Amino acid sequence: MPAPSGASRHAAAAFFCKQRLQGRRVALWLLLSLILYKVSSRWCCCYVHTQRYQAAQGAVPSIPGRREAVVAGALLPLPVKAEVSSNTAVGGDRVVLKGGLPFPKASFGLQVYSDETAERLTQMAIDVGYRNFFASVLAGNQKGFARGVKKSGIPREELFICGSVVSQLAQDFEDAYLATKKGCAQNLEAFAEGGITELDMIMLDYPAKDCETIRGQWKAFEEMLAAGQTKSLAVSNFSPEQLDCIFADSDATPPVLNQLPYSLKSYDDKAVRENGKRGILVQAWGPLGSGSLGISASKLAEDIGQKYGKTAAQVALRWIVQTGATFTTQSKNKDHLKEDLQIFDFALTDEEVLQLSDLSTSLAGRVSALADVVVPVGGAVGGALLISAVLDSMDSTKPQNEAADVKKATSTEPGRERTKKVKEDEDDDDDDGAL
Repeated sequence: MPAPSGASRHAAAAFFCKQRLQGRRVALWLLLSLILYKVSSRWCCCYVHTQRYQAAQGAVPSIPGRREAVVAGALLPLPVKAEVSSNTAVGGDRVVLKGGLPFPKASFGLQVYSDETAERLTQMAIDVGYRNFFASVLAGNQKGFARGVKKSGIPREELFICGSVVSQLAQDFEDAYLATKKGCAQNLEAFAEGGITELDMIMLDYPAKDCETIRGQWKAFEEMLAAGQTKSLAVSNFSPEQLDCIFADSDATPPVLNQLPYSLKSYDDKAVRENGKRGILVQAWGPLGSGSLGISASKLAEDIGQKYGKTAAQVALRWIVQTGATFTTQSKNKDHLKEDLQIFDFALTDEEVLQLSDLSTSLAGRVSALADVVVPVGGAVGGALLISAVLDSMDSTKPQNEAADVKKATSTEPGRERTKKVKEDEDDDDDDGAL
């Protein structure tokens, strides 16, 4: 048999190199998919380094509290630069919306729990000092919230109350209009339980599929505004392009607020800028990254906080305010609620804001580096099994009481996480404000 020629050998080598490269790409995607699946459904053994829970002697306990536990989810890369808001003065816990309404920067957002729990927590939040409330239809407890407001005895004019409508599944203009109009009526009916007849804001929780259906949604909102049933209109999870569907009509009443995922972990430097161009304020949901700021961001926030006598969580919330946004948060822990309001007595320096913004929690780079090591050794299957085992071992180190305390479930709505309904005696503490 004649020996293969040099050209044949080169062709064969090129073929095998190409196959190996394609194999590694497939393996990388398999690994990435597996990791994202695992970390979105399991706890990691990392913890946000706050000093919220102090022992009697001032020592940090060995088992962190729920708010300190890092819940993996939505690992988004951080941009290189941040815009620093000029509103860095100490104090200033309110902002004026376009149209003149005063709007408290810190909002209490009700999560998915019973009407009884919603009623109790609403009264607790009012007692702590919250005057801005977001009662989403997704939480299913607007009646309990309204009863809590009534029992608190606080004058209605001292509160800013926002409801929401879900109608994004509509298929055309008329369908969107009717579904949104029905949602507006349902809000008013639920809030009437507490004698609330007018809202300060109504929010469209998600945009419909295209500009035509979005305009149908907005027509119903404008009718609610014209009827004096709400003082302002807002949206949630709208991109700049979807906002422009509303602005395309020069006679349309523009939204004054856009509620978006915005935190040290899910930071988009364009969010505040693009909304600001349109006269829209950003309100962050999930302001603490659904419980996870990322290890690097947590450590830096803790270090900065020591300078001011503040926790990492307080630094993270202050960063949101100083980058030009506001936030909605929640907790069943009264001390946590107080802490979240105690961010208006200090200000980060511009350098500190930029340092926090420059951190990246991108998972892609770490997965790529891991694939370079794992795939050549064990192949895609071996690499997947190895990473699965690593994540499982990390999961097993989590304290059992923490696993029982926090119950997370993916919402049926895209892009949100929400807390499961829990018994009132369970201390579920999400600190997320994600609904």
